[in-house]
Amino acid sequence: SLCSFLDRPLGKALVFARSPPLRLVGMATSSAARRLAVRMAGRVLALLVLALSMAPARAFQCAGPRLAAVLAHTARAHTARAHARLSEDSGGGSKSLKAMTMFSNAYTKNTGTFFCSDPSIAAVVIKGLAEHKDELGAPLCPCRHYEDKVAEAKDGFWNCPCTPMRERHECHCMLFLKDDDEFAGDRQEISLEEVASLIASMP
Repeated sequence: SLCSFLDRPLGKALVFARSPPLRLVGMATSSAARRLAVRMAGRVLALLVLALSMAPARAFQCAGPRLAAVLAHTARAHTARAHARLSEDSGGGSKSLKAMTMFSNAYTKNTGTFFCSDPSIAAVVIKGLAEHKDELGAPLCPCRHYEDKVAEAKDGFWNCPCTPMRERHECHCMLFLKDDDEFAGDRQEISLEEVASLIASMP
């Protein structure tokens, strides 16, 4: 049924909406941190759209053909927009997003860590790393507040993988999680298409 189909993703989104902003954003004093917190509040919609894109017809058999058609169209539109962004952007941003996605997939496997059970967390952090790579020339951690980002990028302490991650497997962004972390999922790989789709689905 509609409720049973959406119960797990929506329930997960509601749990994350209450708890992880403090862990993910940390010092939410910068504009980037505040934007990240706001994006997390929109993940309920993002997960709904993602669920619809996977199985709109089966999910809404009980909701009536008109509602099913409208929501399925919305899901397809979000997916198309994500693919359009990938195909139209041939500049450095697209290359950096691809590079940071590939790096993240390799690093989880090399360190035995996992992505968050909510894939939108990984998508947002990877996007932030890619933006810093373009802006600063280094993948500076996007989940912290810096007085001087250029100086921090040159210093290297918070460049991903940051020193706490390399030394103690502590990821401030929740991108790389140990298997016993309550928010850890079971995935060690995320595709570039999925990253772009999740980003496009966020407000």
